Amino acid sequence: MVPILPSHVYAINDYLSAEGDADDYEACLRHLVKAGIIELSTATGFPKFGLMLLGMGPDGHVASLFPGHPLVNENQKWVTFIKDSPKPPPERITFAFPVINSSAAIANVKEVGGRKTRNGRRVKKAKRNKKLNWIRRKNEEQPTIK
Repeated sequence: MVPILPSHVYAINDYLSAEGDADDYEACLRHLVKAGIIELSTATGFPKFGLMLLGMGPDGHVASLFPGHPLVNENQKWVTFIKDSPKPPPERITFAFPVINSSAAIANVKEVGGRKTRNGRRVKKAKRNKKLNWIRRKNEEQPTIK
């Protein structure tokens, strides 16, 4: 078990729209960086979390970043939103890949046994100092994830 102090938990304001929620949460993170509570990665300039714990949906999505969706290419915002999620709920907020990939460690929880996702993609296990990415199928364009 990892001890987490309640004062270190920052909930999402679910009374806002997805866009408003993403802006609000990013503003909260920027305040925490300015206050020295969260550090910025010197390599990327994005927030550096000690551990990013992610799950993987049956369609291969991690966080709320879906394979083939333009949102996987977001490289400016820290927190972004999706209004046309291919999986319910349709509106969500998510960290962008640059924030996820700036984490000191990434743990991706998925089904054991090397099973493929429904769309045939396999997800790489992100290792220390490596980026989380999808493995593309033959003749399929790789999303630009930086």
